[in-house]
Order: sequence, then structure tokens, then C-alpha cells
Amino acid sequence: MEVPPPLEEVEQAGEPVARVCAIDIAKASGMACTRLPHDTREGRRAQQVWAVPATTNAILELGGHLVCQGVTRVVMEATGAYWKPWFYLLEARGLECWLVNARQVKNVPGRPKTDKLDAIWLAKLTERGILTPSFVPPEPVRQLRGLTRTRTVFTDERSRHKQRVEKIPEDAQIKLSTVATDIFGVCGRAMIDALIRGERDPRVLAEIPKAGLRNKKDALIEALTGNFEQHHARLITVLLQTIDHLTTQIDTLTADIERAIDKLPDDNDGGGGGGGGGGMSLAERLDEIPGTGPHIAQAVIAELGTDMSVFPTADHLASWAKLCPRTIQSGAKSTGGKTGKGNAWLKRALGEAAMSAAKTDTFLGARYKRLVKRKGHGKALVAVARSMLVIIWHLINDPEARFNDLGSEHHQRWTDPARKTRDPVHQPERLGHQATLAPTTSSAA
Repeated sequence: MEVPPPLEEVEQAGEPVARVCAIDIAKASGMACTRLPHDTREGRRAQQVWAVPATTNAILELGGHLVCQGVTRVVMEATGAYWKPWFYLLEARGLECWLVNARQVKNVPGRPKTDKLDAIWLAKLTERGILTPSFVPPEPVRQLRGLTRTRTVFTDERSRHKQRVEKIPEDAQIKLSTVATDIFGVCGRAMIDALIRGERDPRVLAEIPKAGLRNKKDALIEALTGNFEQHHARLITVLLQTIDHLTTQIDTLTADIERAIDKLPDDNDGGGGGGGGGGMSLAERLDEIPGTGPHIAQAVIAELGTDMSVFPTADHLASWAKLCPRTIQSGAKSTGGKTGKGNAWLKRALGEAAMSAAKTDTFLGARYKRLVKRKGHGKALVAVARSMLVIIWHLINDPEARFNDLGSEHHQRWTDPARKTRDPVHQPERLGHQATLAPTTSSAA
């Protein structure tokens, strides 16, 4: 670590945090800035700025220096993945680390921008209590995130390879995918394997399916008539081996994810492994939500963790996940802005669940059908995803809670004409008055 420069006196701060450190992070180094109470001048601040290499030993040495200085808070800006070693190593030294959103720490326009000035500006914002920390889950949840995100990447890669396998027979005039719904099912895979082994007679290939496709024998013969060569067989063999390998890795990751969820701490006395909700695990209770499944439930736990004290209410969680529109007001005009990016992995899982829930005969499905008419497909899905996130917050926050579907008729019950007629009559009756209703008669023409 380089020797810090001499102390520099700066202006008096309003309501400062006693001892802070800010780090402007780059790939190979970081610019650290500490602001501490001045030794001799009361109400003044002492500032140090120096460069620190982004190596393990240098960061640990910085942590020891900050502990000796009595620093109570270390703040850094989220910069790609480069912030992680700084955050994790300094956190391990017992320091309170904050990761802040880059939008909150933008410098004043017109001022020079250097790493040193950025670190000083970040420290000044920190000591005045202007910044709010971003959500960084504990280490067990971070490890679970790595597993679920890797599984998602492998699943996407497997889907891309399946699409490539589907295109190769098209080059040989083999139209198997137009007849078979899933060419990677038992029957489809058996016919592809037969093509690879050298069988070219479409009538023999059409006899392979034992169920399902047996009723489409004539269509299969027509679809399997083409010019399939050894070159196509070699390409498909390589792709199928890759698909099988990815499937094995996905299954292995799923088993690791299940074990990792079982080991999560019981932050809300329900825990990842279970104990609440009538003996059901958290993943099983989340799986009861329409549209979700075991993989989506596991991904949600990995992105949110099991401690909802970070989000005081479900609305805080929806705002953090960027599943609610921004309000833009100018004078008497108020409009809704875009929701924002948020956690892409969480929004992806909720989006997939919302698309599945929209097809069900449930409250969530009815909500989608009611909104899609006037809001469109995209906004209706976002609304359903937000409703699902509210449900998830309650299930995680209360380990004894279970999902209870309100039913697809819930909205109709609230908009029932008889109910609308009855409620206005009850209001004056509660105030001690008697009211009667009589139907209107149409006047004669």
C-alpha cells in the first residue's frame, strides 16, 4: 500500500458521520478517502486520499488501517464485479460496508472528474447521511445465487443448442419438427438417433414411435423424406453430446441448490429448509403460487434470501425490484414512467411465472385477463409479477403463512351490481337514517 499523503483540512460538514471511508473502485486499483474528526480543531474534518492496489493483501492491509483509525462505515460504488473483493474482504475485517447505487453519487455537473475527486465526493455524501445502501445478501445467499444463476445460464445454452439441432435437419429437407411437437422427446430422439446410425428409409423411421405419433404415420413418412447425409449426422451428434452434458450439469446444480437452500439460516424462524407452514419448506410454500415451479421458487429465494427485515413492507420490495412505475409530475400533469431495470435475474423468474399464471383459472390469471384489455400484454404481465412478489414477501416474512387463492371470481364479486346497490343503502343506516330504493320508470315516449 502506498503511503497516504499529508492530512488536508476541509470545510465543516453538517451532521457528519463520525468516521467514514469511501473507495472509488477500478479494475486494478481503488482510490480510498477517509474523513475523520480533526485531532486539534473541534468541528473540523481531516481528510486522507491515497491509491490502493486491488490485490488481496493490499485490501486486507487497508482494512487493518481503517480498523485502527476507528472507521465505522466504508462506502463504495457498484462498479461491475470489481467491488466484490473490496466489499467481502473489508466486511470480513468487521467493517460496516455499504454498496451504493451509481445514480445516487453522480458528481455535480461542471466539476472536474477524477478518481480522487470521486472518492472525496463519495465520502462527503456518506458523512452527511445522504446515501442509502443497496441490498447485498449474506454469504450463504450469495453462494446460492451463484448456483441458480449458473443453472439459468446452462439452461439457456441448452435451449440454443436444441434450436441448432432443429435447424440441421431442415438443411437436409427433414421436416420432423413440423409433425413432432418435441423432437427431443422419447419418440423424436429415437428417430434422430436412427438417422445418425444410418437409417434413411422414411417408412422404417415412421415405425419407431410407439405412441402419440403413431396416428401421424403418413405425415411422418412425408416429413422424413429428404437428403440426410453423414455430414448432418456428425453435426447433430456433437450438439446432442453437448445437450446431454448440459443436462447432466443442470441436474447436478439442482441437487446442489436444494442442499444449499436446506442450509440457509432461519432468519424468520421459517428458514429455507422448512419448519414453518405446517412443516413445509419455504420453497414448497412458494411453489404453491400459480405459475411458479421448483426452479422459479429456488431462484426467488436465491435473489431475495430468507430475511425480509431488509424490506419493511411488500411495497418496499416491489420498488426495489422495479416492478412498480415511477411517478412523474409536472404541474397538474402526473404520468407514470418506466419501471426501471432492477434485479434482472429476479424479474426474469417472476416474468416466467407471470406468463404461466396468466393462463390459469386463478386470481392471478383473472387479474391478467382484466388488465390486458386496457393495458396491453407487457404491462399486464408486470402487474401480475408485482402481485406475485407481494405474495412472496408475505410468505417469506411469515413462516406460518400459506398461499390461499382468492379465485378467478374475486373481481366479479367486488363489482357485483347487487353489492353496489346494497352498499350505499347501508351507509345512511349506520348513521341512524332509513333509506329505501325504488327502481326508476322510463317516461313514455
